[in-house]
Amino acid sequence: MTDPVKQYVYSFAKGDGHNKMLLGGKGANLCEMTQIGLNVPPGFTITTEACLAYLESGNTLPDGVMKEVREQMTTLEKLTGKGFGDAHNPLLVSVRSGSAISMPGMMDTILNLGMNSDTLQGEIEQTGDERFAYDAYRRFIQLFGKVALGIADEHFDEPFESIKKREGVKEDVGLSADNLKEISEVFLEVVHGQTGRPFPENPYEQLDLAIKAVLGSWSGKRAVDYRREFGITPDMANGTAVNICTMVFGNRGNDCATGVAFTRNPGTGENIFYGEYLVNAQGEDVVAGIRTPKPIAQMREEMPDIYRQLEELRSKLETHYTEIQDFEFTIEKGILYCLQTRNGKMNTQAMVRTSVELVAEGLINKEQALLRIAPESLEQMLFPRLDPRADVTPLATGLPASPGAACGHVVFDADRAVAQKSVNSRPLILLREETKPEDIHGFFVSEAILTSRGGKTSHAAVVARGMGKPCVAGADGIEVDVAARRAHIGDVVIKEGDIITIDGTSGNVYLGAVPTVEAEFSEELKTLLGWADERAGLKVMANADIPEDAERALRYGAMGIGLCRTERMFNAAERLPIVLEMIVSDTLEQRQAALDKLLPIQRQDFIELFTTMAPNPVTVRLLDPPIHEFLPSENQLLDDLIQLKHLKDTMRGSEVLSATLSLLSNINGKIAPIQQLADSSLVDEAIEKKEAILKKVRSLFEVNPMLGHRGVRLGITFPEIYAMQIRAVLEAACACQKAGVEVHPEIMIPQVCTSEELKSIKVHVEAIRKEVELSEGVAPIFRFGTMMEVVRACMRADELAQEADFFSFGTNDLTQATFSFSREDAENKFLPMYNEAGILQDNPFEVLDANGVGKLMKLAVGWGRGVKPDMKIGICGEHGGHPASIRFCHKIGLSYVSCSGPRVPIARLAAAHAALLESTQ
Repeated sequence: MTDPVKQYVYSFAKGDGHNKMLLGGKGANLCEMTQIGLNVPPGFTITTEACLAYLESGNTLPDGVMKEVREQMTTLEKLTGKGFGDAHNPLLVSVRSGSAISMPGMMDTILNLGMNSDTLQGEIEQTGDERFAYDAYRRFIQLFGKVALGIADEHFDEPFESIKKREGVKEDVGLSADNLKEISEVFLEVVHGQTGRPFPENPYEQLDLAIKAVLGSWSGKRAVDYRREFGITPDMANGTAVNICTMVFGNRGNDCATGVAFTRNPGTGENIFYGEYLVNAQGEDVVAGIRTPKPIAQMREEMPDIYRQLEELRSKLETHYTEIQDFEFTIEKGILYCLQTRNGKMNTQAMVRTSVELVAEGLINKEQALLRIAPESLEQMLFPRLDPRADVTPLATGLPASPGAACGHVVFDADRAVAQKSVNSRPLILLREETKPEDIHGFFVSEAILTSRGGKTSHAAVVARGMGKPCVAGADGIEVDVAARRAHIGDVVIKEGDIITIDGTSGNVYLGAVPTVEAEFSEELKTLLGWADERAGLKVMANADIPEDAERALRYGAMGIGLCRTERMFNAAERLPIVLEMIVSDTLEQRQAALDKLLPIQRQDFIELFTTMAPNPVTVRLLDPPIHEFLPSENQLLDDLIQLKHLKDTMRGSEVLSATLSLLSNINGKIAPIQQLADSSLVDEAIEKKEAILKKVRSLFEVNPMLGHRGVRLGITFPEIYAMQIRAVLEAACACQKAGVEVHPEIMIPQVCTSEELKSIKVHVEAIRKEVELSEGVAPIFRFGTMMEVVRACMRADELAQEADFFSFGTNDLTQATFSFSREDAENKFLPMYNEAGILQDNPFEVLDANGVGKLMKLAVGWGRGVKPDMKIGICGEHGGHPASIRFCHKIGLSYVSCSGPRVPIARLAAAHAALLESTQ
């Protein structure tokens, strides 16, 4: 038994309009429009399978394709009463691309195919319009020469423009028949000169070359770059179809026109007919902007009957496809043809509005409304963005680390940012090589952050996202000179105080102020996200450390705080001296004295945070980073000591030599003008303090601090630190309970790898709980749990579950540990190459690694719930705000995800998508 012959070609009348993977979006829609009775010029589609076979074979058409094409051309001849290549009544066709996902302008199209010296005369004979015929002919020669024969545009453009200039005309329509005849002859000479062969006269040779050119355009640079940029994978669109359609002409006179229209306004979503058209023109004239088109509303006066037909077509398309349509039309001698339709590409604001309105109109249901919007696209609505009308060129480009746009005056360190903000409210952009935790106060007063080093998950990126501030990281073309307070970008020098604009959505950096457009949390978005919450299985929490962050998270719809990083509280400017006092202490008594000062501060922090979020849960992570991160670097301290000792040597009594030097004089390293150091005893004191800090920095040195003395290890070796934090949480809970505020605090222990560590901390928690209950007269309500960010913790989840009320996966550190990648080094050195080469499909710090990290998580969930079936388990790493990662979290049965506040709406929609897509599988 022989295999049936594969069919590669389908007529519009018989193709499956729902099979876009086979026929491409354009071909499928042409089939469907034909079959529902719309006036579509007859034609047929060569499948995407033919494209793949063509490319795999080294650019040879599969057997039988051209035989099927010839059969379909015969059918077209019968339908139209014209002949392909007929010298008296010629059939002309368009040859157009079309993949499963719209890629506008990325692949090739040829119009007016079938024209030669004989059929040219046939067109003149049939139409009685010599000018029209030569216009069609010159267009065909140029387009075919470019697409099928590979001749660069300029070889046609230069003689064309020369003739237009000679004739004194600006637009093509001003050229006469004789002019167009001359241009056609020149174009034929161009082809011969560039290829060494005359222009092909045989229509079937033309058709063969055109089909191959369109199929080949799938692997052209434009198409490949577009697919990579927009993440179009082979399972989404694989190969282009070729659509061969009978030509209809919008350029045969003033009762002809061509246009492009949307069934609704794609910029706002408003339910009004939106589009443009040109009289006496072909479609490429509208798209190319050769002539200025007219708004579609003007056709109501110019061609009232056609306008009425277009309104009917608009209604039919939207009702049938239940989606906003972007369609092309041509009017030939008063007859309206629909040449293609596709789902309209709109900005997110318009998508959200139309989703809500289409539900209200009964065209779609709420589930369809949610699924038509990509969660990531909500970023467009949630952050300020550059005004799209601004005509600007980027000065540098880095990684788009935190979306949104901002402009401000450059400042090179956090202290100066605070100092400048205290005397001047002007907006600031903090520009650093990289940021550290001690820079946090600079973040608070800056509009945005720009770094020359670091990745999308660097300190700058993570903190900026958490604050909802734009950030561009790793702009390695920028050389930062902090001492000189300037930066170099090529030949451009940026001095402190200069204005720059950064776009955290694109990664671009601009010199000067670029206008921005503020984001709006519209009523339609609130409605849509309400529907999302109804259908989601996962709850969405926020990562927030201060009440302001919590309030913003609530506005975004957060259902609690899944991660409060207490070290962020320590970094506040007025607290850092006390923290440093604690760190440099040589005795327990000294350390406890500093902690006693911090206790009321932390307690008040938690009272405010719990009250703001009530009655939602708040997960408080106890101190996590190595304590040396709160200290200045050894090099910085050495520089300070050199300058202080030099100052002391040059001082005479209370007189200070004239200088402009500023030094870090007090214990927490804040800037003090030299005048404040006039007293030599103050200089001596500053030197003493600097030397004490330097000694502590050296004693705390670790070869690999991210795997060193941090998290629970710190809490066990210095139990008084965790004891202070635990007491602050429990006393705050009691204060809120006594005030009638419903609170649900959760104490979370980081970096746990064994149940013994958790037991050790739990003993302290229980002892402090009893003390607090006794002193406050109220039993504090709270949960006790652990972060799951160490591989061993995942493998021992059953043991940890016996001690913990909840788990929270810290996937930033878990990913580092699983891959043995240093996050920032990997992103800066080899991860981009790994992604490009296909060694890794995604950056695992952006997209949760389901096959490695995800398997650990799945095992831990199973083992944990094997001990406690109803155990609350979530995720609080950066992946908690990533849609694909959220789908995985839903799949393995997590209870919640937690992400930075501005990503909460994205996560809410992604959580709904995960539940809806699961129900359809």
